[in-house]
Amino acid sequence: MQRDRESSDVPARRRFLKTAGVLAVGTATVAGTACDVKEPAKVDEPTAARRMGFDRSLLDALAATVLPASLGADGVRAATDRFVRWADGYEPVAEEMHGYGYADVRYLPPDPAPAWRAQLDALDMLSRKTHRVPFASAEPEQRIAVLDAALRGERGDRLPAPLNARHIALAVLAHWCASPDAWNLAYGARISPLTCRSLDEATRAPLPLAPVDTTTRRTS
Repeated sequence: MQRDRESSDVPARRRFLKTAGVLAVGTATVAGTACDVKEPAKVDEPTAARRMGFDRSLLDALAATVLPASLGADGVRAATDRFVRWADGYEPVAEEMHGYGYADVRYLPPDPAPAWRAQLDALDMLSRKTHRVPFASAEPEQRIAVLDAALRGERGDRLPAPLNARHIALAVLAHWCASPDAWNLAYGARISPLTCRSLDEATRAPLPLAPVDTTTRRTS
């Protein structure tokens, strides 16, 4: 009796599996059709191109005012060129290298260059208002007076990292102070930290710096 009941259930089980298979194929077909007609994902619109560079007449005048006179005109110009290349090459909000002591992902600050460009323009405006002359054409003493007024609210006992400088005058000076040239000038020798030297040079005393002609230092 039990065997007869099991035999009679076989056709019903087969009909169920066949029906289920048809439904599964139909569902897959409908799903595939739906995928085919689905709207394509929206692509993010390209972001605006990042502005590069600075007003070099203003920036050169600023650098000639804040950087040491002992660099000479060529040294000031070279330091300014390196600052511009560094600022133009900066990638805002880029992922930082993972340091020791933390595992979370950290990102660099936003682009400081727009604020620095605005500050350059402000220096020019202030120079025109207080001395009736553009900042780039002002005398060194006039430029110093303009910078004193612009930096009056700045406080601190040391230079910030260039990227954290809140004013472009501090950024230019801090960027140079972090360079091998600044270390060389401070020690009076070509130690050039953070640069590679050959094995033959590793045991030799650093060479003294060549004298710099400061008589042609750029002032305008």
